[in-house]
Amino acid sequence: MTSTASLQPGHTPPELLRNFCIIAHIDHGKSTLADRMLQLTGVVDARAARAQYLDRMDIERERGITIKSQAVRMPFTKSSGDDEGTAYVLNMIDTPGHVDFTYEVSRSLEACEGAILLVDAAQGIEAQTLANLYLAMDADLHIIPVLNKIDLPGAQPEKYAAEIAGIIGGNPEDVLRVSAKTGQGVEALLNLIVDEVPAPVGSADGPPRALIFDSVYDTYRGVVTYVRVVDGKLSHRDKIKMMSTGAVHEMLEVGVISPEPVKADHLGVGEV
Repeated sequence: MTSTASLQPGHTPPELLRNFCIIAHIDHGKSTLADRMLQLTGVVDARAARAQYLDRMDIERERGITIKSQAVRMPFTKSSGDDEGTAYVLNMIDTPGHVDFTYEVSRSLEACEGAILLVDAAQGIEAQTLANLYLAMDADLHIIPVLNKIDLPGAQPEKYAAEIAGIIGGNPEDVLRVSAKTGQGVEALLNLIVDEVPAPVGSADGPPRALIFDSVYDTYRGVVTYVRVVDGKLSHRDKIKMMSTGAVHEMLEVGVISPEPVKADHLGVGEV
């Protein structure tokens, strides 16, 4: 049994990490589900909570769409199964749902081992979601199908569960039913992520390698890159080389987003 205190960035064993993303069409409730997860895992307290917490850009908040992917680290203690009481770390990499962001989505998928396929129980699966689902299947991710908005009067969970099962294989009854708005089924989903999404695999003693899946420019701090560590570890003040351009930089700071930036001395295998 592990406590959340022992799961510090850089000191978390890869077998306790789960990296996943949420694939959903615009307005199918992805940001609301992310909000519920942040609250359930306690990284955002009720006072600081606001709707669509991870949508930081003004235009995202104004239009209610997700443009930049965000990555957030959430400690979660299992509440069911044989490993009940064990603390894990879930890294949720938020992906854009819009058709124009296929490249951003494909990078985020590469950083994960699992994907939640989130479908509105009143609307069913949309073409764009299918496109991203096929990207996830190509990337060999474990898919967890979830129907959202089951609290809506127009919801048809039976119909759409059968539709999803027909597309990805499996049984309609295995499709999880949640309501991100009321919080129903969200804890069961977090338990399922720990059970079904494979832990990241990499060589802790190998030369450091990491995948950059996003970057932002900060006026004060310079370039902030979001990475998923594949092998080795990335430490404070390490020199890093960008494989695409050959440019060499010194890392001024490393850490995690939880959901505000938290500094760490290094990041190990599988960390985001």
